[in-house]
Amino acid sequence: MTDRTPGARRLVLTAAALAEPTATLSGYTVGVTSDRRQDELAGLLEHRGARVVLAPALRIVPISDDAELRAATRACLDTPPDIVLVNTGIGMRGWLEAADGWGLGEPLRAVLSRAYLVARGPKARAAVQAAGLRERWTPDGEGYEEVVDHLTARGVAGRTVATQLHGESQPEYTAALEAAGARVIEVPVYRWAPPADPAPLHRLVDLITNRLVDAVTFTSAAAVQALLRAAGSATEPPLDALRTDVLAACVGPVTAAPLRRLDVPVSTPSRARLSALVRTLIDELPRRAVSLQVNGHSITLRGHAAVVDGELRPLAPGPMAVLRALARSPGRVLSRAALLQALPRNADEHAVEMAVARLRAALAIPGAIQTVVKRGYRIPA
Repeated sequence: MTDRTPGARRLVLTAAALAEPTATLSGYTVGVTSDRRQDELAGLLEHRGARVVLAPALRIVPISDDAELRAATRACLDTPPDIVLVNTGIGMRGWLEAADGWGLGEPLRAVLSRAYLVARGPKARAAVQAAGLRERWTPDGEGYEEVVDHLTARGVAGRTVATQLHGESQPEYTAALEAAGARVIEVPVYRWAPPADPAPLHRLVDLITNRLVDAVTFTSAAAVQALLRAAGSATEPPLDALRTDVLAACVGPVTAAPLRRLDVPVSTPSRARLSALVRTLIDELPRRAVSLQVNGHSITLRGHAAVVDGELRPLAPGPMAVLRALARSPGRVLSRAALLQALPRNADEHAVEMAVARLRAALAIPGAIQTVVKRGYRIPA
């Protein structure tokens, strides 16, 4: 069953659920930053056993009654574009719906039918086809750079290019087309806005910084930027976590671009699909897991659990932090002070002793966590 708390979903796994072959993400915690399809993505992750933290980074605000959209539509009707770039399926549908509301739907469809239509991905292509139109070209990688390179190679000098914006303007790509001689009409169909409740996003930043999530999923570049804005001036701690311990999983290369510019390693699926994004996590997270043999038993560390001889044993943050610290260097003694640094904030040395006691009880492996008198604790090598 699922226990809902503000900004989070906690999956409580029964013994039967853990035995299911679909529970391949059991023991892992995944942050979800999307808004529009968060329930779909969360459902896919939970079906695989993951604990999900919901933290919408942005929300989509339609602007069907906005003067800018109407002016851009009128500009396309007055000076029919030679080339139209459709960036998103939701944007294409919203544009046509708004035009229908103004009584301009059929003239707009006629203009689009005569243009060289570029769909920047499968969702945009599906929206084009659903409108009874035909795309002329779709990039393999769904990247803006690929689109600009294609159009400039094809020749845009003296031509009018209409580009349906993806939530916000992309001035660098507009400038590149204009530098090649094109006249660009930007068509703003919707805008990104901050989430109605920013608390879950701020909480996710803290969870990333403290390595209390194993992965974070992003479905738009704007969501990446919004999460970093939520960190304020303290962006380095969460970025350091994303560069090391927390997997950043992005639905495609455009989404991944802001993180890659900040030297964050990113995993992306071969196809921009939510199901493929989940498959990426299924493939990547177990590869990153720490495994060791202790007194004839196998222990594999997952985000909030240890798998002991194939059995998942959930752990609270304190015991999990102690296990993770000791498992980095089997045989090495860590002092109480060193383990205290690994615990969540506001802990004391008594909390270390309590965490060690709870860890021993959860693992149930005699001698797995050894006490070295007056020095600290270790896992035997």
